[in-house]
Amino acid sequence: MPFRCAVLDDFQNVAAASADWSTLGDRVELVPFTEHFASEDELTAALAGFDCVVTLRERVPFPASVLNRLPRLKLLIASGMRNSVIDYAAARAGGVTVCGTESSSTPPVELTWALILGLARGIVQENNALREGGPWQSTVGADLHGRTLGLLGLGRIGSQVARVGLAFGMQVTAWSRHLTEKRADEVGVRLALSKEELLTSSDFVSVHLALGDRTRGLLGAAELALLKPTAYLVNTSRAAIVDQDALLAALHEGRIAGAGIDVYDVEPLPAGHPMRTAPRLLATPHLGYVSRANYERYYGQAVEDIRAYLDGAPLRVLG
Repeated sequence: MPFRCAVLDDFQNVAAASADWSTLGDRVELVPFTEHFASEDELTAALAGFDCVVTLRERVPFPASVLNRLPRLKLLIASGMRNSVIDYAAARAGGVTVCGTESSSTPPVELTWALILGLARGIVQENNALREGGPWQSTVGADLHGRTLGLLGLGRIGSQVARVGLAFGMQVTAWSRHLTEKRADEVGVRLALSKEELLTSSDFVSVHLALGDRTRGLLGAAELALLKPTAYLVNTSRAAIVDQDALLAALHEGRIAGAGIDVYDVEPLPAGHPMRTAPRLLATPHLGYVSRANYERYYGQAVEDIRAYLDGAPLRVLG
């Protein structure tokens, strides 16, 4: 019997073409799933006959309640080398090896700037008006040069976002709980004295923090109230860092100029989710990691992980 491998959330139906799965020969049967499983019951029913699962990012949780219902599962591969929704202890207890893949920081950096530029120049609104026979020029762009970009987080992604901001001639400030002046100087940005100072002084605020106990709900109603009415908020990191209800209220009440959002509390977004119809919102369906090169890396290294596991020498083991 072949080693059966499921690929989850292959929405674009590209997993099979993004790597050379043929190198695994007839040892592995690949089965991509193009639809998302919304409940644990649906997920476990679909995966009951698989030895291996490849999951993208942190959209599909694998808690003990799921892993315990998949007795055949032997190998779980996550894209990226960190995954907060896999119960590693339960995986070990069930004899499941968890492996990861490398992930490039370039795609989320580029998407961050796509959102910033799209918001600043009203790209979607102007495009729609032009195509639909609407007004010729209906927005006045927000300048980047000379304005302040505030970064919450100056790690691998945040530092690259900072350098692009500097190239645009922006004043770039950054803050996180453990950010040092030395690190800020290395990137060429100013260290904000506090989160509050960054929020009140910035024209664009972009979130680049890992989700954890200290960052969950970091931007609530009180923090969003500190933003200028002309400021824009961009989040390509994790939805739970920004209080979703508070953000929706700020957008509906016009207390900020707009937001660019790529991450959500529920993914994929249900049809009636308020984020689908919020005003002043430029929204993308979690495209931060979705690029041709990144997919080739994810799935190419997933093939390597499977081969190594079958050969008895697992690679990139997590947890």
